[in-house]
Amino acid sequence: MALTAALRAAIVRAQSADQDCDPVYSPLRGLGRRRLTPIDLLGQSLSTIAPATGMVFIAFWMITYSPGYAGLVAIAATTSAVFLVALCITHFTRRLAAAGSLYSFVFQGSGTKAALAAGTALVLGYLGISVSVFSQAVPSLLDTISIVGPNFEGSVPTGIVTILIAGTVAWIAVRGVRFATRAILVVEACSLILIIAVMLATRTGTATTVALPNPSLSAVPFLAMLTVLSMAGFESAAFFGPESKRPLITVTRTVLISPIICGVLFVFAAWAAMTGHGATIVGAYFEGTASGAGPGVVLAVKIGMTCSWLACTLGCAQAGSRLLYSMGVERVLPSSLARMHRRFRTPYVAVLTFVSVSTVCVLVFSDAVRDDSGSFDGVVETALVCAYTLVAFASWRFLRRIGEHTWSTRLCTLSVSAAGAGLLVYIVVDGAVHGVWVLVIAAAAVAASGTIWSAILLRVRPESLRAVGAFDSIETVDLLPGTGTLLIDGDGRPHLVPDRSAFGNRLPEQRE
Repeated sequence: MALTAALRAAIVRAQSADQDCDPVYSPLRGLGRRRLTPIDLLGQSLSTIAPATGMVFIAFWMITYSPGYAGLVAIAATTSAVFLVALCITHFTRRLAAAGSLYSFVFQGSGTKAALAAGTALVLGYLGISVSVFSQAVPSLLDTISIVGPNFEGSVPTGIVTILIAGTVAWIAVRGVRFATRAILVVEACSLILIIAVMLATRTGTATTVALPNPSLSAVPFLAMLTVLSMAGFESAAFFGPESKRPLITVTRTVLISPIICGVLFVFAAWAAMTGHGATIVGAYFEGTASGAGPGVVLAVKIGMTCSWLACTLGCAQAGSRLLYSMGVERVLPSSLARMHRRFRTPYVAVLTFVSVSTVCVLVFSDAVRDDSGSFDGVVETALVCAYTLVAFASWRFLRRIGEHTWSTRLCTLSVSAAGAGLLVYIVVDGAVHGVWVLVIAAAAVAASGTIWSAILLRVRPESLRAVGAFDSIETVDLLPGTGTLLIDGDGRPHLVPDRSAFGNRLPEQRE
C-alpha cells in the first residue's frame, strides 16, 4: 500500500511539474552520448597503442643494444609505472566523464594553468605520435604493395599515398568511433597472433643488420622511454567518456586493462628477443627476404605492421580531435573546433584540423623524423611524461580536496608524481649532457605553456578561463519527471533544486 501511494504521488508530481522552465544541457551534449560499449573503448585504446608495432620495435632494440635482463626489468618496471599512472587517472574517470581527458582532469585538481600545460603536452604528444606512425605507415604500405605488385618509388607516389591515407583516416574518424574500433580490434588481434606465433615458432641467433641512429639516452633508460612511447594512448578511452555507456565504469576498466595487456605483450617480446625468438620477425620487417625469412612470412608481417600503423594513425586522430573539440567548447581554442556533424555527431572540424596538421607535418618533415627519430621520439616522450606527471599530482590534490584519500591513494599518487618529476629531470640533464637541446627546449616549453597561454587568454578571451575543465554533466532529460528542476548557478554549473510540492512546500532539510 505504501509503495502504491508513493507511486501515485510521484505521478501527481510529474503531472504538476513545471514544464515551462528552460531545459539544461551538458556542455558536451554535441557528442553522441551513451553510445559506445566496452568493446569499442578497448578497440580505441589498442588502436592508439598499436601493440603489434611496439612488440617488433622493442624486440629490435633488445637485439640491437643487448641490454640483457636489465632491459627486460626496465620494460617490466616501466609497465608497472604506467599501470600506477592508470590508477591515478581512474580517480577521475570514476567520478566524471570529460572529452578533454587528462587535460580536463588536471584542472579538477591543479587549476587552470596546470590544465593548459597538460593540454599543451597532450596536443604535442598525440600530434607527435600521429606524425611518427603516419611517417611509418606510408613506406610500410608501399613496401607491402611492392611485394605483390609494382614497385613505387619517389616523392610523387609517396605524396599520393600520404594524401590517400589522410583522406581515409579523416573519413573514418568523421563517420564515428563505432564504425572503426571493432574492425581495428579484429585486425590488431590478428597481427598480434601472427607476431606471437612467428616468435614462438622460430629461434635463431642472427641479429638484424639494420643501422638506426643511436638513442639520445643510454640503453636501459631508452628502453624505459620506448616502453612509455609504445604505451602512449592507453588512456585514450577517457576521451570518449561522454560518448560511452556507463562511462564511470567502462572507461575506468578500459584504462586499467589496456596497460596490463600491452605490458604482458612487451615483456614477452623482450624475452623473445633475448632468447633468439625475435630475430626472424624483426628481420622480416626491416630486411624482408634478405634476412632469410620466407616471402609468405615477410608479406604477412608487412601487412600486419601496416595495419597497426594505420590503426594507430586513426586512433590518434579520434583521440586528438576530442581534445581539440573540448578546447573549442571552452573557447580556449577557436570555437569552430566544436562544430559537430549533424548525422554522425562527431567533431568533424576538429578531426579535419588534426588530420590536416599531421599530414602537412608528414609531407614536410617525414625524412627528418626518420633520420633523427631518437630526438623526435624524445620530444614526444617528454611531452607524455609531463602530462602523466601532471595528472598524477592533480589526482593527489583532487582527492585531498574532496576528502577521499586513503593511504594507498596517497602512496600511488605521490610516488608516480615523484617518479615522473625525477624522470623529467633525468631527460633534461641527459639531453644537455649529450647536446640534444631539443629535449630541454620541449620540457621548458611545456612547463611555461600554462602560464603563457593563461596570460594570453586573460587578455583576449577572459571568459574562456572560467570554462576550462568542462565535463559531461546531468541534463534536464536525464531526470525523472517531478524529481526537481535543474538550475545553472553563477559559475555556470547545473544544480538540482528539489520540487517543493513533493515536501509540502518545504525542502527536506527544513523538515523537523
